[in-house]
Amino acid sequence: MTPHSKTALSVNVNKVALLRNSRHLGIPSVLKAAQMCLEAGAQGITIHPRPDERHIRAADVFDLADLMKRWPDREFNIEGNPFHQLMGFVRTYRPHQVTFVPDSEGQLTSDHGWSFPKDADTLKPLIDECKSLGVRVSLFMDPEPNQMVFVKQIGADRVELYTEPYAASFGTPTNDACLAEYVSAAKAAIEQGLGVNAGHDLNQDNLPKFAQAVPGLLEVSIGHALMADALEVGYAAAVRGYLNALGR
Repeated sequence: MTPHSKTALSVNVNKVALLRNSRHLGIPSVLKAAQMCLEAGAQGITIHPRPDERHIRAADVFDLADLMKRWPDREFNIEGNPFHQLMGFVRTYRPHQVTFVPDSEGQLTSDHGWSFPKDADTLKPLIDECKSLGVRVSLFMDPEPNQMVFVKQIGADRVELYTEPYAASFGTPTNDACLAEYVSAAKAAIEQGLGVNAGHDLNQDNLPKFAQAVPGLLEVSIGHALMADALEVGYAAAVRGYLNALGR
């Protein structure tokens, strides 16, 4: 198992693109934001390009893929629904990791994981294609231990545990029981030989407890909260704050 001090921080820069898209001035720069986060020590960059381009645009994917070539020791993670134009980006840019997320086209944000065996037959060919391209595959999953065997069977490499329920319960009497579900799901994933990622609504307050409790946590992907912090303290200080929350 990987101790929490080794958990990688991947910064999701979607919200930078969302703010930029509200005007036609090209600022703030998504590329500059990613560069500054990498310079501050982030281990990766995550983007979630949606078909309506309400935040990340196709041109951003091109620019960020080019940027990441200059950071060979960092990870480029593209996430999204593989049935909504995502595979074109995977085939063209071959990121280190693709995270398949079962969201609808107009969905505000991701709010649930894949369900097996229902989704197995449609996902497996796409997972096989990604693997043939040398791209690691992670599946966005609810913290349900019995689902992990199916993830392994269809060939995925990792799961990204959907952490909104944990974040919503943080600071309440139900939080410990909720966290125990993530611990059980992570253990089940590890037993299947899967890597464990996590993301959604994690912040500097709730992240340390989660990272210390969940075994084998390889990576967290954080966007909204980190960018909210960056508005107050800047990209570099925000990244350092999250690295500190991870014990790095």
